[in-house]
Amino acid sequence: MKKFSSGASVEIYETLDSTSAEAKRRITAGARGPAWIIALHQTAGYGRRGRAWAQESGDFAGSLLFSTDAESGAIGQLSFVLALAVHDALFALIAKADMRIKWPNDILVDGAKIAGLLLEMVDAAGVRMLVAGIGVNVVSTPDIKAYPTTRLLNYESAPMPSALAEAIDANFWAHCQIWCAEGFAPVRRQWLERAAGLGDEITVRLPNETLIGVFEDIDDSGGLVLRFGGGTRIISAGDVYFGAPDEKTT
Repeated sequence: MKKFSSGASVEIYETLDSTSAEAKRRITAGARGPAWIIALHQTAGYGRRGRAWAQESGDFAGSLLFSTDAESGAIGQLSFVLALAVHDALFALIAKADMRIKWPNDILVDGAKIAGLLLEMVDAAGVRMLVAGIGVNVVSTPDIKAYPTTRLLNYESAPMPSALAEAIDANFWAHCQIWCAEGFAPVRRQWLERAAGLGDEITVRLPNETLIGVFEDIDDSGGLVLRFGGGTRIISAGDVYFGAPDEKTT
């Protein structure tokens, strides 16, 4: 079985329902990783809040399963570590483009989404397991009403799936080392350097309300600090749009 330099094993499938679903099944069966599950085609890929993730054959879909002994309160910080890893892996391929991270962890190129990430926690008989699902638009530009999308082929030739996973893997463990040794502060600083919309007016759509304010910062937990109405509010989960709300966000 192929392994990356990190020791993570790699399995590539022609078709899966979902790489993250397969990773969870592996965990239930006793797998503890680190291991990459990659699919050339997904039939039921999903993103945040269970939303369907559109993938064409040739796009990248992969999930990394691994264990962690981090405190439960710090697990969310790994989502930002993952975002840095994917950003840096893609930036190495298309460095001339304006690449940013949209809170909390979508990757944008020239303002259009090229990659989405989802970190899920699984309790496996007392062992805290994580599944990091990653989707990258390599050949397709999904038609999403709420935001523009782009693809890697607009900027660079398509890498082999294993090569892209290996680049993400190397960056992930490098950023993890920093996080483990120094905490969230350096991760937060690097994330803010790559942040989309920082200091600008944004719209945040929550389940029961829509807020408009200035994206001021992220706090020590990764929450978005939104300044509006003379005060600030910490957003732990929500959908971010740039500028004032329109028909895309209502």
